[in-house]
Amino acid sequence: MTSWPAITCTVVALVGGATMARAEAGGDPDRGAEMFRQCAGCHQVGSGAKNAIGPQLNGIFDRSAARAEGFAYSDGLVRAATNGLAWDFDSLDAYIENPRALVSQTRMNFRGLPNQQDRDDLLAFLRIYSASPSDIPESAPTAQAVDHEVAPEILAIVGDPTYGEYLSGECTSCHQTSGAANGIPSITNWPAEYFVTAMHAYKDDVRTHPVMQMMAKRLSNEEVAALAAYFEDVE
Repeated sequence: MTSWPAITCTVVALVGGATMARAEAGGDPDRGAEMFRQCAGCHQVGSGAKNAIGPQLNGIFDRSAARAEGFAYSDGLVRAATNGLAWDFDSLDAYIENPRALVSQTRMNFRGLPNQQDRDDLLAFLRIYSASPSDIPESAPTAQAVDHEVAPEILAIVGDPTYGEYLSGECTSCHQTSGAANGIPSITNWPAEYFVTAMHAYKDDVRTHPVMQMMAKRLSNEEVAALAAYFEDVE
């Protein structure tokens, strides 16, 4: 079997049979692996995958939504799961095509894939990681939320969430503490390391959004760590 890389993304869904036949017969998992790279920074798959900004996706097929152990899901996705949403080819296909049409309050900041073949290929790739656990391919190094190196001593700073809440007003003038991502990415429940890495990418001009660059450069390393600690566990 091909050795598949571990990478990241966000994916969810509806129900069905025709889509399953199409994806299994017509999807190209090699091309799907490349499609999946555009989602890097949210989900991990493969041997050793863990929850990050999004839940790990091993075994995503044929299970109830919002069931990855240890991951804090949005209220919208929890409601959908309570109402019976389960992941299969049809539901994943619908979610990837238009995430907010299926789960209105999802935190996933992904506009969707309109092309059916793109979705078939991506699903064929993901299906590999829903095989028997002993058959899950080994992982290559997992893609990070931001391809940026941050000094270990900066990542090691333990932030004060209470101070982070005090500082968060400028963030929440745009980002929603509910985790909704209506045109602006969600920043809630990110692992602190991802949040710190993203902010330092703005500070170092790796990410180029001018407002975020301005705000990030005004913050000390301790203040960035405090914000990361607050948003990591915000309710």
